Amino acid sequence: MTHLRRPALYGALVLCALLTLLPFVWVVSGSLRGLDEIRSDPGAWLPHHVTLANFTRLFATEGFGRFLTNSVVVAAVVVAGNIVAASAAGYALAKLDFAGRRLAFGAVMAAMMVPFTAVFVTQFVITVDLGLADTLAGIALPAVALPLSVFIMRQYALSIPDELLEAARIDGAGEFRIFFRIFLPLAGPALATITIMSFLSSWNNFIWPLIVAQSMSTYTLPVGLAATSQAAAHVTDYGLMLAGAVVVMLPVLVLFLFLQRYFVQGIAGTGLR
Repeated sequence: MTHLRRPALYGALVLCALLTLLPFVWVVSGSLRGLDEIRSDPGAWLPHHVTLANFTRLFATEGFGRFLTNSVVVAAVVVAGNIVAASAAGYALAKLDFAGRRLAFGAVMAAMMVPFTAVFVTQFVITVDLGLADTLAGIALPAVALPLSVFIMRQYALSIPDELLEAARIDGAGEFRIFFRIFLPLAGPALATITIMSFLSSWNNFIWPLIVAQSMSTYTLPVGLAATSQAAAHVTDYGLMLAGAVVVMLPVLVLFLFLQRYFVQGIAGTGLR
């Protein structure tokens, strides 16, 4: 029976992977079909006539370039902020002994458990009071230090031997030198994990940009596509939406393909399952 377990496990994994891929296959297939064909046979898995007209119309849509640029800027700020803030906070929570360390980590854990819907009204009021409504800064700044990123970095930092850092201190290295020259090079898998997760949360975020952005000049890609996919008489242009979904998915897939090896190592190193 033992020799049958491995093929059965692989077969189950392949089946789960295929079921997971089905929605993506349908989205890509739909993006290559004309609007009339989508409406006449919405459940078809393969296009009868392959066309790139949806992508042509998408890139010709007024404001698409601005939406794409806004999403890139916001995602870059969020990723950079999470890398800087989470690496510093995670290192401090794991390797430095200071008053209130357990309280600070408890606050991080509590913040992870609070759903966005419970705080977004307060968050929006603060954003307005700071004069950041309808700005890219107002969209990006609330996500530059995600509690999950701090937790991942802290857990990974715990796996780095204290003896290694103590040896550097004995040699006269200061904390900043230890952080930049020893800790960060070893924390590559955790940094890759933070990069993917923070980019994904920012790139696909719809609710918060929809609330903060009050003009098309600050729309990100998901909000802009939702706003421009309404055809005449408020009929949804499904071809445009599916083409937009493919464009939104591509950067995430490319980033994951480049960082997947480090991402797996980071998840394993932090104990996340």
